[in-house]
Amino acid sequence: MSHPLFRKKSITAILADAKEGLSDATHSSSGLKKVLKVKDLTAMGIAAIVGAGIFSTIGNASFQGGPGVILLFTLTAICCGFSALCYAEFASRIPVSGSAYTYAYAAFGELIAWVIGWDLLMEYAIGNIAVAISWSQYFVNLLEGLHIHVPAFLTTDYLSASRAFDAASVEIAKGTSIANLPETMRQGYTAWLTAPHIGNFKLIADLPALGIVFLITWLVYVGIRETRKATNLMVGLKIIIIIAVIAIGFFYVAPANWSPFLPNGFGGMMKGVSAVFFAYIGFDAISTTAEECENPQRDLPKGMIYSLIICTVLYILVAIVLTGMVSYKQLQVGDPLAYVFKQVGLNKISYIISFSAVIATASVLLVFQLGQPRIWMSMSRDGLLPKAFSRIHPKYKTPSFSTIVTGFVVAVPALFLNLTEVTDLTSIGTLFAFVLVCGGVLLLPAREAGEEKPKFKIPYISSQFIVPVLFIVGVIIFWKNFLGLFDFSNGWEVFRDKLPFFLFVILSTTLTIASFIKKLSLIPTLGLASCFYLMTELGYTNWMRFLIWLVIGLVIYFMYSRHNSKLGKQQMLNN
Repeated sequence: MSHPLFRKKSITAILADAKEGLSDATHSSSGLKKVLKVKDLTAMGIAAIVGAGIFSTIGNASFQGGPGVILLFTLTAICCGFSALCYAEFASRIPVSGSAYTYAYAAFGELIAWVIGWDLLMEYAIGNIAVAISWSQYFVNLLEGLHIHVPAFLTTDYLSASRAFDAASVEIAKGTSIANLPETMRQGYTAWLTAPHIGNFKLIADLPALGIVFLITWLVYVGIRETRKATNLMVGLKIIIIIAVIAIGFFYVAPANWSPFLPNGFGGMMKGVSAVFFAYIGFDAISTTAEECENPQRDLPKGMIYSLIICTVLYILVAIVLTGMVSYKQLQVGDPLAYVFKQVGLNKISYIISFSAVIATASVLLVFQLGQPRIWMSMSRDGLLPKAFSRIHPKYKTPSFSTIVTGFVVAVPALFLNLTEVTDLTSIGTLFAFVLVCGGVLLLPAREAGEEKPKFKIPYISSQFIVPVLFIVGVIIFWKNFLGLFDFSNGWEVFRDKLPFFLFVILSTTLTIASFIKKLSLIPTLGLASCFYLMTELGYTNWMRFLIWLVIGLVIYFMYSRHNSKLGKQQMLNN
């Protein structure tokens, strides 16, 4: 790892750079406010995790997996739990804004750090876009419930309207009336027909999504205290409503709806992995607030773990209620919680749920918008991005330029993009970050001279025999999948979707050998393998989009970042 591309940054150097900030005199006296405590970090974790997943994507996951979706939530929570423990150890040793990017700099070196930093930019930006679009849908539904109608072309993205118009035109040509079209198709079709236009270009944009992004960006810009207060308020409100929904919903559960438990088998359940994992991606955003915590080494690990446990319990209980109140076959809807209460005649509760969904998704957007600028700030400090990205506002003590750029990067695409297009890409980017964080713990150097004793460390359990046994069990269970890797009879279109699983076989084999020989720590090893397995469930198309994004990032690194790296310049001077 002595090659310049893999030059590592020592933990003491990372901590020193974060403490000093930029050497520029206009910034050196400015720092972030240290105001966050365990309860604030836990609230931020809950704010980021309990959002679009519990109010929207859980419906499609339940439709795919049936009542057995609770197993998928449990499996995903375990995978995230392994990752959360790895994040917690890193956060305890390296309490610096930057999340997985900063951790990778210490464990893998600069090139991998850049790759994961570039990946995180996609994860947060695309995730924010998805949440903004989802918020817009809930907000428009809430307005409709209050008998306030907004023209469809002002609340629909261009891509959805165009596709809906084409699909609806085909159905209408077959004799289907507009009134009998699916609701989302009818809305897009109406938006396309009624939208003003310039030439052949339709003026269609999701204005509520734009509005909420600008509002949240302003709140994040003016200070961490304001963000903390808003987050705590929204989290308290939505947890009260969700618990009430669970309690009321249990009285309308029909146990017969839980049979069959896995109607589409294990494979059908796993089709919902993207929707379910999208619900969990927020807990890593907590690590980006490290420099605004009063005691980050102690509080960050607690905040991550507490929020993950609370949210997992809430998700499983909601899934049990949803699949018990109606048949899983009815749950492929955009607002499943509101839908099931309408089905049992509780329309007023469905309105309360719509209001809660607006609050919940706004809180997710708030935490995500808080996280991304701090990653840019860390990359800028290291010279991998221009200095402007690490500029701290003299009054508000926030990364001002990065926050404004984040607002534009999210707001503009949210006007035009489709929710389906962005959810899977967010999930694969987050899983990749988790894989590297878990792998990074295995490579984390021993405590350096002058470094404080970490207040949290993953308990060591030898994987020497456990991982080989799990590998053998996995081979027995997935034997048909393994043989299918060498079946070329169905052509490239079918075979290409097996390629990610082929990579997983190579990785798991390598980990098994390494575990037996080097007695690797069990928890990060299991975290690495399980998160990579979930990546294989996201399909060839998402892998290709993800790889294209990484290639673009590598071009930028070799054209700009490599030559402006602060660590690289220091090493050149020393040589």
